[in-house]
This record gives sequence, C-alpha cells and structure tokens, in this order.
Amino acid sequence: MFTLNGKRLSAVSSFLLVAATLLIVASLFFPWWKMEFFAPQYPEGLNIIVYPDKLEGEIDIVNGLNHYIGMANFSEENFPELQYLSYLIGGLAFLVLMTAIIRRKSFLYFVIGIFVIGGLLGVWDLNRWLKNFGTELDPMAPIKVDPFVPPIIGENTLANFVTYSHLGLGTYLVIAAFILLLIPLWKDRQK
Repeated sequence: MFTLNGKRLSAVSSFLLVAATLLIVASLFFPWWKMEFFAPQYPEGLNIIVYPDKLEGEIDIVNGLNHYIGMANFSEENFPELQYLSYLIGGLAFLVLMTAIIRRKSFLYFVIGIFVIGGLLGVWDLNRWLKNFGTELDPMAPIKVDPFVPPIIGENTLANFVTYSHLGLGTYLVIAAFILLLIPLWKDRQK
C-alpha cells in the first residue's frame, strides 16, 4: 500500500497540507451545491441549498410545486448521506493533517487517491439523486411531464420554471484544498 520510509515532504509542503486541512474543515460550514428556481410567479427565485449535513431554502414551496408533476419530496430523510457526509469529510481532513505531520510523499499519494475516489463518488451520488427525482415521476400526478435529469451544473427549463444548478462555496474550498495537495508533488519532485 504505502511505506513511511519514502521521500520526505518539505516544511513548506507540510504547511500547504495544513492549509488544505483548514479549507476542508471550513467547507463543512458552507453550502456545497445549490439549485435556484425562477418563474413568473416566483421572480425572486426559490432555492434548494445543500450542505454536507442539511438542506436549506424554500424546500416546502419547491416540494409543493413538484407534487404537481409527481416528483418525490426533497427532504433530509430522503438523503441519508447527510447523516454521515460531514464525518467522512472530517476524516478526510484528518488524513490530510496526518500527511502534514508524517511528511511522506507515499502517504500523500494515498490521500490524493482517497480524495479523488471520494470526489468521483460524490458526483456520481448527486447525479444519481437528480436522475431518480427527475425520472421516477408519479404517473398519477395532475400534470404530465416527460422524465428529465436536472444538471449538476447548468440550466434546465421545465414548463415555466428555469432552474440553475451550481456549486457552492464549500465545494470551491474543497477544490482549493485539493490543489494545495497537488502542489507538494510538483514542489518536492526532486526529493
């Protein structure tokens, strides 16, 4: 798997890893993803805001509107990931901090691998939920619409609603942390 007898990271690289740890921890307090809904009757917009451990926004109103097309309700109970995601993110922050302390390049490779796998699983899971919500519509709903898959990032139009999906500050903090993890590989490449 990895050895602790590998090449050591510099003190500057260790500092960058501590900064990455702080960014990951900070990401827990900010939204990771957001969907905004606009229509003539809602010019100010409606939101679903996703944090690692909760949902916020005008969820009751969105659920009331989605009922007409037969979409399942958005709720924290429907997303079991929200019960443990913050612990996984905390565990990732701990691994990054351990890498800063151990200062072994082999351990950094291991942590980067965990980071990449976790990111890919997160994107897959979000896409899976969006697909389920948009394609598993109740056939007895009052308004019939074709199944659809809202984008993870981008615009979607359904009837008179235009939705915009985008990443939140928490996700950008994690991306910045990932970049900080990569810098030591370049900086300490001769070691």
